[in-house]
Amino acid sequence: MNNTLTNAFLGIDVGSITTKIAIINEQDEIIVCSYAKTEGDPVRTIQAGLKEVSSVADATSKILSVGTTGSGRYLAGTLVGADTIKNEITAHAVAATVFLPEVQTVFEIGGQDSKIIIIRDGIATDFAMNTVCAAGTGSFLEHQALRLGIPIEDFGEYALRASSPVRIAGRCTVFAETDMVHKQQTGHNKENIIAGLCQALVRNYLNNVAKGKELLPPFVFQGGVAANLGIKSAFEQELEQKVIIPPNHIMMGAIGVAILAREELSGTTRFKGLEITMADYRTSGFECDECTNSCEIVQLLFEGEPVSRWGSRCNRWEM
Repeated sequence: MNNTLTNAFLGIDVGSITTKIAIINEQDEIIVCSYAKTEGDPVRTIQAGLKEVSSVADATSKILSVGTTGSGRYLAGTLVGADTIKNEITAHAVAATVFLPEVQTVFEIGGQDSKIIIIRDGIATDFAMNTVCAAGTGSFLEHQALRLGIPIEDFGEYALRASSPVRIAGRCTVFAETDMVHKQQTGHNKENIIAGLCQALVRNYLNNVAKGKELLPPFVFQGGVAANLGIKSAFEQELEQKVIIPPNHIMMGAIGVAILAREELSGTTRFKGLEITMADYRTSGFECDECTNSCEIVQLLFEGEPVSRWGSRCNRWEM
């Protein structure tokens, strides 16, 4: 046995748009990580991500425990043999407090949802998520960047170059897009339109997701949209406070649940090993007709046979 192997902890965050995988050491530092679009196939994306990190992890690390989070956390947990499965709020809050112990407010904006987490004395005391409107999420911003003919990576830089941001209605995706088209047609340049859109989306976030919350600094901004400097600037203008973006802002969910897996370590890990990257796992679903709930049941298949099911309110199908 190689006694120089580093004790490591694996975190997997399966979101609606992307899948993030992080392996951290006992000092909560990233050893290796992976980020990829889920593209409607979380099983294959998880397998590909684990294969990507295994070349480093196999040679340097011994994984002691595994955690999963995100909207696909139960699927991921069953697939890899997770020791702990946590919701996104908990995972992001933990990562934020490790990055900045004095943090009091966390903004997290991902591919298709937005969240706010209120933290006091290192403990998450309140949170909220967007419910219907997707304005301000990563997928909406990517769509607008495509409409304007610019790479999404340059979106924030355009906003920062604006001389006179236009006023755009940001209360919903339809109104925002319609207003944006109107501003284009009336001759406003891209920089001012994009800056106006960033400001509108931040107002929408603060007036809806953050409605009724006590917003206190320090503010930490996490998730994929945190890479957009125009959104960061708009937050700072509205709050009149500095907004801090962690270096690994896009990986914070995976980092947080890896930290939780380390903290809750007890006995031998249930992790099935990186060899699952080659296994024949698939998912399927069906609707239960045993009662009027008509629950949508999801099942994970291994070589065609179900190894796990979830989704029923009465636990009839749970495996």
